[in-house]
Parts: sequence; C-alpha cells; structure tokens
Amino acid sequence: MPEQPSADPSQLLRDRGLSVTAPRLAVLREVRAHPHGTAEEIEAAVRSSIGAVSRQAVYDGLGTLTEHGLLRRIQPARSPARYEARVADNHHHLVCRGCGRTEDVDCAVGYRPCLTASESHGFQIDEAEVIYWGICPECAAGTDPTATDSVSTTPIPTSTNTR
Repeated sequence: MPEQPSADPSQLLRDRGLSVTAPRLAVLREVRAHPHGTAEEIEAAVRSSIGAVSRQAVYDGLGTLTEHGLLRRIQPARSPARYEARVADNHHHLVCRGCGRTEDVDCAVGYRPCLTASESHGFQIDEAEVIYWGICPECAAGTDPTATDSVSTTPIPTSTNTR
C-alpha cells in the first residue's frame, strides 16, 4: 500500500495497525517536511514541533514507521542513516561528498529498469538501491558552510560480493 503524500498521517498509522501517538505523528510529519534527514536532525525537528520527547521515542518511531513501509531508510557509505517518506516507487539518490546533501533521482529509463539485474543468482528482485556520488553546486563553488574542509572527489571504493 503506497503512501500518498497528502494522506492523513493518523489514518496511515491506523491502516497499518499502528497506534496513533504524538511522537509517531511528529516523526512522520518531520520526515515528510525534511526528506533525507538523519535521525539526529529528525529528533531535533520533532522536539521543536511537539516539545519534550525522548530520543528513544523518536528512534522507535523511525524504526516502526520504516518497518511498516511508511518511511524508507537509506544509508550512504560512511554516512549516518537518512529517512524519507517517498516509499511508493523505485528511485535512487545523489549524495554530495562535501556536505552530505541528498537528493532523489528517478530511474533514467522506464519505470523499474534497475530491477533487471544482469544476473539474478536465483533471487526474486523487488528493489534496487543506487547511490550516485558527487559534489553539489554549493560545495563546488565553496559557498556551503556545512561542507567539510576538504571535499574529496575520490570515488568511494565499493566491494563486490562474489559468493
């Protein structure tokens, strides 16, 4: 059941058999408002939105909402996990090596071309996760104050499982 961006958050929770709690509603709202936020960023936004809330309640909310398909967790290499509410399609991500900015990127060709692997090894493939790495315009221009001191353009090595 794909999430509709305008769908009522309380109803989305109920549809999945979840209790409607203030922390869960706030987490869902804040992830929608701040796509690709880290748990720490979402925690700060939730606290700003509803006041006192425990870190555990926010992390439990992120875990439960992810487990029930309302959020997607992505974890780029050497980066903290990030969360998004765009769960209804197969899309990819572009991550800046300098500041960590993360953007959604649609598949380049067709609806689900990335689900056709050159070799399936007997798996029934239902999702593909692709992360493109680069430097955002602000970091390239040296205007992003959140960028790391030295922006590396060296590709992050990837390993290939040959089992």
